[in-house]
Amino acid sequence: MLTRSHVAAAALLALATLSGCGGVAESAAPSPSAAKDKKHRLEAAKADCMKQKGFKYVAYVMPQKQESEEERRRASGDYQAMRKYREKYGFGVFAMHVYPKEMGNPAVKPDNPEINPNWKIQSEFSKTQMEAYRKASDACMAAGVKQVLGLEVKSDMDYYAERNKISNRMLRASLNSDPKLVELATAMATCLKGKGYAIGQTTPTAMSERGPEAFRTEEDKLGREQRDDVPDVAPPLKEDELPMYYAPTLTPEQARPYLTKEIKAALDDLECGKDFYPVYIPRDSAIQKQVDDQFGMW
Repeated sequence: MLTRSHVAAAALLALATLSGCGGVAESAAPSPSAAKDKKHRLEAAKADCMKQKGFKYVAYVMPQKQESEEERRRASGDYQAMRKYREKYGFGVFAMHVYPKEMGNPAVKPDNPEINPNWKIQSEFSKTQMEAYRKASDACMAAGVKQVLGLEVKSDMDYYAERNKISNRMLRASLNSDPKLVELATAMATCLKGKGYAIGQTTPTAMSERGPEAFRTEEDKLGREQRDDVPDVAPPLKEDELPMYYAPTLTPEQARPYLTKEIKAALDDLECGKDFYPVYIPRDSAIQKQVDDQFGMW
């Protein structure tokens, strides 16, 4: 399901969508452990670096939300749990607009927000100060990642991009070469074609992402149409490049028809993939956890 990659991408969007920000993800995030310790060390290193550059930065690690039994069942690929989720939220794309607080839409203030103290610090900057702060933040992120993780990155964005690239490569290498998963993905593709869906690649990773990606692309198109500072059509991505999505401003009423369409597609996808997902999702989650541990994400 690539849920963690979605989190990384969302952290860079104009809207910052995606799961991991308090929303209801279809696939639960893996357990932290070593990643939590690395994240604390990375934040401490960044705070020290920012202080040396004359900026205040609070080392902050957001508490991880406890998984419910329902989330654990979805993370195992359980058909009934996945169906229950998809009947209401589809793939979890337009549900961000129909159920903004429930899904953790960052454009809507939650009832009990977990406040990152660095947001308040940045809110008081002028444009010039903010540019200097971001430049320092990128340099300190690169230094912290090198010190704590032993990895070379150039900026905050590059940190997420590198995580995304390594995750994608590991998923393709491990899962797309698995004969059982290839067989199940091919059967899923054949079933979806029979229901009238256009299918591109039929690799396991492609089949896991085709549904959510179709609706993220549709959401991005609406978002781009509302802005005058980005192209109306997203430029083609290079291999493993981190995508940049622009979420539209939609009321729940405006988003509902899109979610209705998404729910039907998500249920068709699940019916065709009911044998595929219980095998695919746990394998995907194990790889995501391995990469998260490497990058100090949790």
